[in-house]
Amino acid sequence: MKKFIKALKFLVIVFVGLFILIKMDIIHLPKFLKVFDNDQYASKYILLLDREDNRIEFEKSSKSRAYPASLTKIMTTIVALEHIDDLSATTPIDVETYKEMVANNASMAGFYGREPVTYRDLLYGTILSSGGEAANSLAVHVAGNVDDFVALMNEKAAELELGDTHFTNPEGLHDKNQYTTAYDMARLLDYALDNENFRAIFTKETFLTTPTADHPDGIMLKSTVLTRLNDVNQKEFNIIGGKSGTTYEAGECWATLGIKDGREYICIVMGAPLKDISNPERAQIADSIKLYQQIKS
Repeated sequence: MKKFIKALKFLVIVFVGLFILIKMDIIHLPKFLKVFDNDQYASKYILLLDREDNRIEFEKSSKSRAYPASLTKIMTTIVALEHIDDLSATTPIDVETYKEMVANNASMAGFYGREPVTYRDLLYGTILSSGGEAANSLAVHVAGNVDDFVALMNEKAAELELGDTHFTNPEGLHDKNQYTTAYDMARLLDYALDNENFRAIFTKETFLTTPTADHPDGIMLKSTVLTRLNDVNQKEFNIIGGKSGTTYEAGECWATLGIKDGREYICIVMGAPLKDISNPERAQIADSIKLYQQIKS
């Protein structure tokens, strides 16, 4: 009995010692055993995916339904791209949906109603500036009306077997019937990034739109993700693209593409706390950075 107690004590000391060394990052677990600490992340829903082998590096409630906010526009953009033949073709900003976006205080790219812009301008305005008028104008001109475009979005979700995803609009304004999961969003983004035009848009920090009579010098669109990272130390990794989303119901959300040790990773963080939309906590940024930092080679 005494030998058993001594052995038990020894095992307890060993396990406690290993736990402390792992926490202090003095020793590293093998990649397949490594553990991220859920408690250090403010975001409710997380998925970190290695694009090279589709390994899930970390997850937190990744298959629980969440509101996507403007991460919706990832689907809007890839669906539009797959239905547009000429990105340089000109099309006007749809007036009806423009007024609707203004009335609902949606984020805007800065175009005016009836302004003649290119599809390329609309696509960059949808991703970089998260423009509600850009997303809805794409929907109207691609499918004839918003409802038919949303049907295309849901068809694509079904095609990709995103079983916990459903859309009701192309811009991401809150609707209780518009939902997804961090897992589904990572799979969607992984698919979209294989499209060269989508990848070019998603990884652009700024884009100058085509000059028009309303904007003779064009509009300088800026990524709502990459412009937030200019002062961030990215020695160990590099976030090269992203899309943000924010509503009170969804919290703060980020979908990013990063590179570490020559490998590409998709990081989805959703549901970070949001008490004041005019003075956000930006915990989704801290979570994303921490996740990339903790990837072990």
